[in-house]
Amino acid sequence: MLPAIFVFLFLADWLRPLLNGGASPAHGLSYFCVLAVAFLAVMYVVGVFQYRSTYTSVYDESANRRINLAEKLRRLPLAFFGEKNLSDLTSTIMDDCTDLEHTFSHSVPQLFASLISITLIAVGMCIYCWPLAVALFWVVPVALGILLLSRKGMRRSNKVNYMNKRAVTEVIQEGLDTVQEIKSYGQDARYTLRLDQSIDHYERVMTRNELVLGILVNGAQSILKLGLATVTTVGTWMMAAGTVDMFTFLVFLVIGSRVYGPINEVLNNLAALTYLDVRISRMNEMERMPVQEGADVSIDGGFDIRFEHVSFAYEEGKQVLNDVSFTARQGEITALIGPSGGGKSTAAKLAARFWDVNSGRITLGGVDISTVDPEALLRNFSVVFQDVVLFNASVMDNIRIGRRDATDEEVLRVARLACCDEFVNKLPDGYRTVIGENGQTLSGGERQRISIARALLKDAPVVLLDEATASLDVENETLIQAGISELVRNKTVLIIAHRMRTVANADKILVLSGGEISEQGTPGELKARGGYFARMLSLQGEKA
Repeated sequence: MLPAIFVFLFLADWLRPLLNGGASPAHGLSYFCVLAVAFLAVMYVVGVFQYRSTYTSVYDESANRRINLAEKLRRLPLAFFGEKNLSDLTSTIMDDCTDLEHTFSHSVPQLFASLISITLIAVGMCIYCWPLAVALFWVVPVALGILLLSRKGMRRSNKVNYMNKRAVTEVIQEGLDTVQEIKSYGQDARYTLRLDQSIDHYERVMTRNELVLGILVNGAQSILKLGLATVTTVGTWMMAAGTVDMFTFLVFLVIGSRVYGPINEVLNNLAALTYLDVRISRMNEMERMPVQEGADVSIDGGFDIRFEHVSFAYEEGKQVLNDVSFTARQGEITALIGPSGGGKSTAAKLAARFWDVNSGRITLGGVDISTVDPEALLRNFSVVFQDVVLFNASVMDNIRIGRRDATDEEVLRVARLACCDEFVNKLPDGYRTVIGENGQTLSGGERQRISIARALLKDAPVVLLDEATASLDVENETLIQAGISELVRNKTVLIIAHRMRTVANADKILVLSGGEISEQGTPGELKARGGYFARMLSLQGEKA
């Protein structure tokens, strides 16, 4: 646009003498041809520079942004991912980054190019004839002012749109995660109605907000049309007064019919930048989240876990642990039992620094774990939770996650200890069978056995077992106890269970109730006291 207008201005200067009096142009045709070639060369150089400085640079920056975001997520407490909505995280990592990439590779370069073009054209036109230039460009600050004054309202509308879109995504995600329960309890119609209502609300609000945005942007663009009318009025008056010639007036009319194109681009791109405000603020929010830091140290003073007056709350006013102190010694099995919500799982996860404690401290081998890098700390832990996570890979690869350099023979050995042979041999390709996303082709007990095999393969000095056999029937639980015995030998073991038979052979039992230790001792001692452990033994018909 800008080179074309300047070429037109130079052509007008070349033709002016011919049209006004028939005199010879100040410069010959060869001069104009050289000038045209020069402009083409400048356009080519500018085009190459624009491509390299926008698309290539923006895509490189987008890649760095995704990597930095992934690095940030890697350094966040592991518990963060249990608290954060999955669809929300996915939206930030994928959709927000994509929107930023598209806007900064298209809208932002166009915005700056349009602003530069408008400025240069305005300066050139002022030099040519400043009264007509003022008549042509007075509408620009007015249109920009309208759009800038409405940015607060547009930000609010965009935020509402974004939150409604997230609400729809969360309903869809919830439906996918709970489809079995929805069908089992005949809630298909209710879920579909809820989804329809969510989509309808999003559609209504988005339509209203888009209408408001369209009125503002198009209203600002409509004001620009007054500039051409002003040029026509002022130009006619100046021609009548003899202060401007017909040719100059025609030049401004021709340029005026084209010059508002870049200005319209500025208005559109400013609106697009407002659309990004919510996304940028969400990414900044994630960047500001505190990360867990520490030194990459080796634990060489043994692997006793010691809780010293530990208190912890997920959120203010909801205490989960209150002044808890105990020691889980290496070579012993320490069991955590108690009613649901008593703090058992929280204590186990705090020991692995999934969270940082609010007060007190936790040590491993005498080292305060808050000073140890979480990844370095977790090298000392084998973890088996009730909720098993498997990957869309083969059984062999899922077990090998415990130790990536393990040989096939080592993987098969721990698989046999975890009683995996029984079901794996029935699979089409045995241990090479791909088991689907999160092991969807396997039962809960089969998935649990793979998790136990994975922990056996890692062979870490500290073992956390949170309802590790909850998904198994009594027969398979008895078989797997041999594998678990191999897993916990000479290690520091924290085991959480509701089945008293699972902790009957523990060296020490802690009863956590209401975030405090209400009982502790050996199974025999607790049975003799007649407290919670004794009652649970009686209710479950167990012997200890």
